[in-house]
Amino acid sequence: MHLPLAGVALLGNHHVSARRLRRLLVKSWDSGYNYNYLDSLRKVPVPIQMALCLDFIKRDYGKVVAKFCAKYLHQQVLKHEAYSAGDIGTSVQKAFFRMDDMMRGQRGWRELAVLGDKINKFTGMIEGLIWSPRSGEGNHQVDDWAFEEGPHSDFSGPTSGSTACVAIIRYNQLVVANAGDSRCVISRKGQAYNLSLDHKPDLELERERILKAGGFIHAGRVNGSLNLARAIGDMEFKQNKFLPAEKQIVTSNPDINTVELCDDDDFVVLACDGIWDCMSSQQLVDFIQEQLTSESKLSVICERVLDRCLAPSTAGGEGCDNMTMIIVQFKKPIISDTSAESSASTRAETTLKTAANESS
Repeated sequence: MHLPLAGVALLGNHHVSARRLRRLLVKSWDSGYNYNYLDSLRKVPVPIQMALCLDFIKRDYGKVVAKFCAKYLHQQVLKHEAYSAGDIGTSVQKAFFRMDDMMRGQRGWRELAVLGDKINKFTGMIEGLIWSPRSGEGNHQVDDWAFEEGPHSDFSGPTSGSTACVAIIRYNQLVVANAGDSRCVISRKGQAYNLSLDHKPDLELERERILKAGGFIHAGRVNGSLNLARAIGDMEFKQNKFLPAEKQIVTSNPDINTVELCDDDDFVVLACDGIWDCMSSQQLVDFIQEQLTSESKLSVICERVLDRCLAPSTAGGEGCDNMTMIIVQFKKPIISDTSAESSASTRAETTLKTAANESS
């Protein structure tokens, strides 16, 4: 397990470490089927709360891209001027694009190296000591990220990538941003509603962009390789200098969906395709609803979902993929008759009880 940016991480069947992030509890585990990858759950300063589900697409650099996003994505959301103006959707969209920009050049290479294995981490730290701007240097720049020079100044970015599905709650508003085939689902009175779209290459909008950018689709895969159409990273599909980021063969441009929360909402689930390959949205909601009648710990429910999805062996296809899952449960306050009129403002302060579970 890529050690814990948050929560409980398990390597095989052995607990590695754990910590509490305010009201958020994260739990992760590894089936041992293949190399680990990262999911992250973040709580950013009030008045918003963010859950971030990441699923690396390929091994090696893919898991590092996921770690990079877990480290910097929420920071970029808060930094953008659109966030200060109250436009969360735009700030999240710009943060997705910014991840690709930040992973290029000397600084991008060094940050990815530090987040990688021991050899790359050591190299990245050494280059940081040599090539990173000294104190006071570059302070006249609004953003000095791209101005770090060094032996990897021409680094075009990682060739692997990560999907990203983000859910942000601000008062009683839920903003969902998604790039890739992870999915966000809300349970409203037990009915499953998809809040994101799986970005597969065979979708008409995705196919049109891929072909116009000079790519092709073979056996349901972009250029015969990637089985999804949007992702952060995967820079080999983003090399057309005459096209903007949102029109590249593979783009990190997220779909943004905003919904108003109400008292009928039970919980939100964010999960990667390893879960959705095994269960439909309604099947997962039904399973969680059933489990909630006898189990209050969301981490335990996450484990039971993964137990249900995991294949008994790697001989078959379904149930052998890596899996990430986050449940965000809405705990409704008890409202007396005298305070019923203020229920709208009370909902804005709804406490979130959160757990995440990962298997890869």
